[in-house]
Amino acid sequence: MATVSEVLTAATDSVTLINGVKAGSWDVEGMTQAEVNEMVQRNVDHLEIILEYAPVDSDDDTPDVKGSSDDKSSYTKAITDGKAYIAAN
Repeated sequence: MATVSEVLTAATDSVTLINGVKAGSWDVEGMTQAEVNEMVQRNVDHLEIILEYAPVDSDDDTPDVKGSSDDKSSYTKAITDGKAYIAAN
């Protein structure tokens, strides 16, 4: 199983997408606003799931993202920004 750091590094793709859509720099040509919102929502959902990762018992090798002291502020900000983007569009 991956480490907390590896899981968060992989989740950075969702942060990048949300930030890019919000900034207008993500290529959404040919997509309707509803499709863009759905894409942002999928990435928000993904980040919310990732941030809740935690082992259920001592035999579970799920990385403890939820309990980790790693800086997760960019992920929580992307969730907030993604939700705000969808609400505004």
